[in-house]
Amino acid sequence: MDAIEKLLIEREIERLVTRYCHYVDHDEAAKIADLFTEDGVWEASHASMNGKDQIRKGFLGRQNNRGRVSRHVCNNMLIDIISETEAVGIIYLSLYFFDGEPGRASSPTDCLQKLGEYRDCYRKTEAGWLFSSRKSVTNFLRDPA
Repeated sequence: MDAIEKLLIEREIERLVTRYCHYVDHDEAAKIADLFTEDGVWEASHASMNGKDQIRKGFLGRQNNRGRVSRHVCNNMLIDIISETEAVGIIYLSLYFFDGEPGRASSPTDCLQKLGEYRDCYRKTEAGWLFSSRKSVTNFLRDPA
């Protein structure tokens, strides 16, 4: 692969990461399952979901939480292309959310809940680049007290 091919793959993966954030933050979280391979895995310290069906079911719960407003801010994307069909990445995450009355116009500004990273594996499929696994790692967590 030449440098341009690698850049194009990185860009496709960046768009995948952005689509994930958009879906979860804009009441379409169940669509996140479509961003994973059939055997995809999503995991965090509190849960693990294996396969598209479990991922869809898990994120449907988030989608149905109409009182939550969230913004997943992802940056510092370090994507390594392994081959024409495989890549890995570490993506920094700042997660803001606030649970309140559904339909409100805004939420408080002091709602940073978590700083961490996603540790991703990507696979190229007929549908394009997808997550084969995504692990959410928390490095800093808001003190609930």
